[in-house]
Amino acid sequence: MRAFLSVLADAGDLVSIPDAVNLDYDLAACLAEADSGPALRFVDVKGSGTSTLPIVGNLLNSLPRFALAMGSTTRDMQAALIAAIEKPLPHRLVSSAPSQERIISTPSLLDELPIPRFFEKEGGPYITAGAIVAKDRASGQTNLSIARLMPLGGNRAFVGIAPNHHLAILARAAHARGETLDIAVCIGNHPAVLIAACLYLGLGDDELPIAGALLGEPLEVISCTQSDLLVPAHSECVLEGKLDAGEPFVEGPVSEFHGMYETYGAGIVATFSRLTRRHDATFQVILPGYHPEHCLLGGVAIAAGLRRVVRNAVPSVYEVAVGVGGAGRLHAVVALSTPRPGEARKAMFAIWAAVNLIKQVIIVDDDIDPWNPIEVERACATRSQPDRDHVVIPGVRADRSEPLEQGGTITKLGIDATRRAGDREDWDLARPPAAALARARDILSRHKLI
Repeated sequence: MRAFLSVLADAGDLVSIPDAVNLDYDLAACLAEADSGPALRFVDVKGSGTSTLPIVGNLLNSLPRFALAMGSTTRDMQAALIAAIEKPLPHRLVSSAPSQERIISTPSLLDELPIPRFFEKEGGPYITAGAIVAKDRASGQTNLSIARLMPLGGNRAFVGIAPNHHLAILARAAHARGETLDIAVCIGNHPAVLIAACLYLGLGDDELPIAGALLGEPLEVISCTQSDLLVPAHSECVLEGKLDAGEPFVEGPVSEFHGMYETYGAGIVATFSRLTRRHDATFQVILPGYHPEHCLLGGVAIAAGLRRVVRNAVPSVYEVAVGVGGAGRLHAVVALSTPRPGEARKAMFAIWAAVNLIKQVIIVDDDIDPWNPIEVERACATRSQPDRDHVVIPGVRADRSEPLEQGGTITKLGIDATRRAGDREDWDLARPPAAALARARDILSRHKLI
């Protein structure tokens, strides 16, 4: 994370806040007001605990930041992410690491870490940028994922994971054997680790080598001090503990990616026996709810996975977007290159089959940037006819975080906004000649207007 922060600082995209900021709501309010602006570093954080660690947030709140993190461009980063999934790099195991410079046994979470309280209806503060490493002792299956953690006092925390989450599946399998599941919550990582943790892969697929491929070199890892779990060696903080699927806890209202509160009922509890960290650690937060970083962390990862799936059914797929407008989970836009008749609808059903959360799918041509909501809306306005091109499918399975699900289902909508040969003879856009546009860019750039 420090390397990425240095890059942001050099670009003027990291601002340090010297003012005193309260952990309860003030920090969240600052991040929310600076939603799409620079990353923020808070150096004077006030709270109930004894921690004096600085906090950073809003690191990945735009597509250019994701591209920067992957050493790519916004146009090429989806291909780079797919390449990393398909050609992961094995870890490099090290014997010592910055993440273990300090070791604290039986940590009191609220005393040792500056954990913010974000929204007023939630039951407490949350750790929101924790990449969780887990491994099933019996099968050897590993998992890297992100989940929220709400401290419950002392060294215990509620872990917010859906029943179909791979981490929940591993925890239930351990409980069925009369065991708990070893976990490590890694806070303060290079964005490559967070992006890898958000991928939708198969149960047991290890996401950490994908982070290495995104970095362009093997990810350095180290064994935990109390288990054989391998964690990123350059994390700022690591909580080592166990997840107990037999110890339920009712969370209460919690913010979701769509911006409203949900009440999911009982979840499970983790107990942490050790905190290891850098001696001068910085605590990372992701502003939850309907905010760009939270939405895009899911959306960028989901979109790459969907492109891999859809290309098996529809080879003409060019790019898939799951943007902030649909909360990074609910709406997908698929760009196809010269689609054949019927391919748009085939792509819709491939998307719905792959990810339950996706409710609306818009299909566009490859001259439309699927991440640009204005271009997508223009395609819908000028290339689709509702009676012909809208597909409404009622009673489809939905995830519990779908804001309008009833009885576990939702109606889904597909829109074919691709050009049809019989609709118009001329699809050309009215624009000045290319040479004139080039001269205009040169003139305007000399006057610092573009």
